[in-house]
Amino acid sequence: MSLDIVVVGCGGHGREVLGIIDAVNQASVGGPVWRVVGVVDDAPSETDRKRVARLGHEYLGTTAALATLPARTHVTVGIGAPAVRHAVVTRLDRYELPAAVLVHPAATIGADTHYGEGLVVFAGARITTNVTMGRHVHINQNVTVGHDCVLGDVVSLNPLAAVSGNCRVDSGALVGAGSVVLEGRHVGTGATVGAAACVVRDVPPHTIVKGVPAR
Repeated sequence: MSLDIVVVGCGGHGREVLGIIDAVNQASVGGPVWRVVGVVDDAPSETDRKRVARLGHEYLGTTAALATLPARTHVTVGIGAPAVRHAVVTRLDRYELPAAVLVHPAATIGADTHYGEGLVVFAGARITTNVTMGRHVHINQNVTVGHDCVLGDVVSLNPLAAVSGNCRVDSGALVGAGSVVLEGRHVGTGATVGAAACVVRDVPPHTIVKGVPAR
């Protein structure tokens, strides 16, 4: 029997999450895992609403619509920016709906890996072993996460990012597309690593670094 799920976010990231749900359903030998009830968004553009409709899904309204759903309905937050995702998750927690864990069938997660609710892992991602991840972490396309890493809540690793072993990425941090975090480095709370950067030293909280080496 399929589980009901609602995606939060009509934007591109949310529509990519819809694609993960489709892939999970197609790969399931026992029938679809998820039934998409629809998509909610507090301020969707008309273009994004039309794109959601073209994918065959219904726009249900703002996040307030979640208050009307049965308690067994799952949610997933399809928002890429960690700060925005954190704000949305804080609002959603009041509805006490379970947050789905979505792992694309073309991704891999190694042994002794632990994660919180709301994890989303995109196609091609490789999470190795002894990795710990918090709530609502997003691991985008073709990301690699090495052994013994710790990722805090609402961390985003953007496409093609490579986080080496024994790294720590604290809550709300973003590691940009194509960037590299070298072994043992620490990216602080709310920090941003720019696209294609190479992190060779620890990144303080709430700072933006970019370049090679990242400064």
